[in-house]
Amino acid sequence: MDTLCRSHDNSGVTLLTTGLDNFEMKHLTRIPSNFLREGAISKFGPSSPLSSGAVSVTSPPAGTNETAIKRCAGSGRSSSPGKRKGVSRVAARACCGSRGSVERASGRPRPGGGFSSGMGNFVAREDFEWVYTDQPHADRRKEILSKHPEIKTLMKPDYNVIWLVVLMVLAQLIALYLVKDLDWKWVVFWAYIFGSCLNHSMTLAIHEIAHNSAFGNSRSSWNRWFGMFANLPLGVPYSISFKRYHMDHHRYLGADGIDVDIPTDFEGWFFCTRFRKLIWIILQPLFYSVRPLYINPKPISRLEIINLSIQFIFDVLVYYVLGIKSLFYLLAGIILGLGLHPISGHFIAEHYMFLKGYETYSYYGPLNKLTFNVGYHNEHHDFPNIPGASLPLLKKMAPEYYDHLPQYNSWIKVLYDFVMDDTVSPYSRMKRHTKGDEKLE
Repeated sequence: MDTLCRSHDNSGVTLLTTGLDNFEMKHLTRIPSNFLREGAISKFGPSSPLSSGAVSVTSPPAGTNETAIKRCAGSGRSSSPGKRKGVSRVAARACCGSRGSVERASGRPRPGGGFSSGMGNFVAREDFEWVYTDQPHADRRKEILSKHPEIKTLMKPDYNVIWLVVLMVLAQLIALYLVKDLDWKWVVFWAYIFGSCLNHSMTLAIHEIAHNSAFGNSRSSWNRWFGMFANLPLGVPYSISFKRYHMDHHRYLGADGIDVDIPTDFEGWFFCTRFRKLIWIILQPLFYSVRPLYINPKPISRLEIINLSIQFIFDVLVYYVLGIKSLFYLLAGIILGLGLHPISGHFIAEHYMFLKGYETYSYYGPLNKLTFNVGYHNEHHDFPNIPGASLPLLKKMAPEYYDHLPQYNSWIKVLYDFVMDDTVSPYSRMKRHTKGDEKLE
């Protein structure tokens, strides 16, 4: 992880401490704050530890106050790859300055008061990380294909997705029958222990189907209808709308007003303490549902109306045939599964900037087996037309492009770090201004 230590002074500069755990590198310098906001990003070769858009900061500019730098750095501690290295949280908090200086710099007051201890600590970020370079995935895809053309053999449908989805729908139908006569406490228990896992896994099956992995690009309509079938256990219409917005996320990663995976300004501004960040994680299903309507509203399509109608009919049948407890189990499973849940760590792990300059991160832990390898996220964004089942093979074919990149092995740890790290918040995302020539889904 990367630790940012900032202190505004009259000259308008920002102190920055960056700890690059994975590569045992640590660069400390003093650079203008607008330089950070504009995202000074350099491109390196695939063998460099700073490839894929890492910020290149190697030595302090002339006139740097070394004493001030050392004082800001405090006492850092080394750790193994994947764990924090750099300044301590106490030192980072001390370098954030007073509440007044932060508010004057942002021009926008913090809600609820100034810096405080415990779960009320304010995070240091006051805006997104604005960058002026293209996303790294398209260029890396071209370079990888030029060196490893055999990767094209992986660009084919994964028909196993079909049978897995059918089995998952059947499993959830059986669960709906089994919970209909249970006490409410057990309905809630099984909704979190079983239903949430199955439903979250199903959303990622729908993610695969959105990329036409089930039937291939030549049968895109088959994928849309199959996505509606996979949608049934979720209780809410999801599949068609997800497809429309998710394609924009891939084409225009981080684009302001287009990529609805980016939190709103309100989310970044309000969920600025540890306690509020925890609430934000719990409410993820709400924000993912409402955010598209605010950031990038689109006309309702015919397929979305069909998706809504089929889902409504299914929910009504569940209620009349099995009762309210089964319907509650159905809906609670999706709400709990996409909120404070171990699998939900992937929402934050994928693109939240724990390490400055890195926009996408992969996870190589065991939960990939339940999530169609969505953890292989750098690989997925480089080659979105390769099914999740083949992404581990892609990584093996081109290890020089992925082995050195920052990676996770625990989504639970990601959730914990997001809440407890005062330098990370919903603002910890890279954003880009649109160019005006975007073609939306």
